[in-house]
Amino acid sequence: MSINDFFSEADNLKASDIHLSVDAPVFFRVNGSLKKSQKWPVLDQEKIINLISEIISTKQKENLLKNKYLEFSYQNKEKNRFRVSVFYEKNNLALAARLILSKIPTPQEIGLPKGGIKLAEAKTGLVLVTGPTGCGKSTTLATMIDYINQERESHIITLEDPIEFIFKNKKSLIAQRELGKDIPSFNLALKHIVRQDPDVILVSEMRDLETISLAITLAETGHLVLSTVHTPSAPQTIDRIIDVFPYNQQEQIRLQVALALKGVISQYLLPKIGGGRVAAREILINTPAVSNLIRENKIAQIKSVIQNSSRQGMQALEKELKHLYQSKIIKIEDALAYANYPQEIIN
Repeated sequence: MSINDFFSEADNLKASDIHLSVDAPVFFRVNGSLKKSQKWPVLDQEKIINLISEIISTKQKENLLKNKYLEFSYQNKEKNRFRVSVFYEKNNLALAARLILSKIPTPQEIGLPKGGIKLAEAKTGLVLVTGPTGCGKSTTLATMIDYINQERESHIITLEDPIEFIFKNKKSLIAQRELGKDIPSFNLALKHIVRQDPDVILVSEMRDLETISLAITLAETGHLVLSTVHTPSAPQTIDRIIDVFPYNQQEQIRLQVALALKGVISQYLLPKIGGGRVAAREILINTPAVSNLIRENKIAQIKSVIQNSSRQGMQALEKELKHLYQSKIIKIEDALAYANYPQEIIN
């Protein structure tokens, strides 16, 4: 038994994730649901330690023992890439690995609406992709970056933890920088990034106040900045960004966000009838009307603007869920479960 056996099986099953835990069978996430594997016996601590040792270096092992956590990318013999997270639970080692698509999909392949493509075509400003863990944020961002790569001559710098999709230079020049290997922190990298002549900057996740502040400033100063936030809707994303800052700074940040924000894509991955998964997205474009609402701290009214601005490329989540349900792509119970306002699905 080798850890590569599990990685190969994930590819065979078209699984998105692998989970290894002590005193538990191997689990694969297929079409959004966890499935027990009967192919291997229940794993004990010694076996998991040996499996993890196959794919980490001595230095990584030291970091794991020190920090009780390790995250890295790994490529198996079939050239499949995985984002691997090793951690402790009940004083035992555990592993979760996410399969990264070998081919970066096109906007059409992931069903990215025109509003999402419009955001990728922006030359400056802040574009955010949001949603829960496992909803395809990284794939959507990779698709947008590769779209830019094909369409215009830009210097694209990515700051990732870890590097997931591997980009090949097309019209653009792309530099991919990994936390811990190429950069000590997102904050330090963002402070010095302007000296590297970027046109487009990807920050894999806006995790803290300083990273958010630097990203907004870069978006204000002529760069296109793309990143992710763990929020369930576009209006809540704006609230989350502003609320990160101390109260006495929020008025100024609100003004900066009103000017710098280009748009927000909030998404979920839902199980399809018959197998597979489909993305349902809410898209906010920062029009003058939206910008005014942000400045005036009337974030709750943005939902109404999204519902009535489809001509500007906006898309309400509930409208998309209702469309997917009525088209018999998803079940009604799934549409209701993922909606922020379920009554709008029924009415």
